[in-house]
Amino acid sequence: MFVTGAASGLGRATAKLFAAEGAAVYAVDVDSAGIGETVEAIRAAGGSAESGVCDVSSSAAVKSSIAAAVARFGGLDVLANVAGIGRTARFEEIEEEEWERTIAVNLTGVFHTTKAALAHLLARPGGNIVNVSSIAGLRGQAYNSHYCASKAGLLNFTRALALEFASRGLRANCVCPGGILTPLIRRFQPREDFESRLIAYYSPPIDKKMSQPEDVAHAILFLASEEAKMINGAGLVIDGGTLA
Repeated sequence: MFVTGAASGLGRATAKLFAAEGAAVYAVDVDSAGIGETVEAIRAAGGSAESGVCDVSSSAAVKSSIAAAVARFGGLDVLANVAGIGRTARFEEIEEEEWERTIAVNLTGVFHTTKAALAHLLARPGGNIVNVSSIAGLRGQAYNSHYCASKAGLLNFTRALALEFASRGLRANCVCPGGILTPLIRRFQPREDFESRLIAYYSPPIDKKMSQPEDVAHAILFLASEEAKMINGAGLVIDGGTLA
């Protein structure tokens, strides 16, 4: 399997869980030190993993990484697109460069990996894609306009893929988490200068606790498994009841 954003947080948890279940994992990230730590942890636990440094917003970098993964493991069964960026910010604070970078990583990056991996996934029975969207892709979220746009686009991109390739044996699904306790969550903390009535909007109702990376990684593993063979084009919400 090929997993992006695997240097920390959900990407690392996903890589480790798939490896523990017997998958050969090719893990990539822009953080070379972090991705090395992920692979070391997998190997120390007896798993099989290789790493590569890859900025998913670069088509050339993605093509090279997918080619390296296929050469190393002889094929590709699962693509897990976990890499993502974002932060809370007033709309007036978001410059064009930040807007474009958010879309480039969160949405265009998934286009790049899917494009590069597609032929290899179709060549394997049961090949599938699991993308990480967000509940921010299912609802409006104040102070997150750029992030919401990228995650909503990713969810519908996934649905379109699911319909287009279902007859060829390829499944595509999304997980849509609420807040996850990862390094990225620090960039989504509400600020005092935001409207006070909206600050509570960022907390899940289950004891105000956020998901652990492993909680979401297990959902990704399920969607990629044979047990989920009839699930296609779904956006699996993992938010402790936030949207309920």
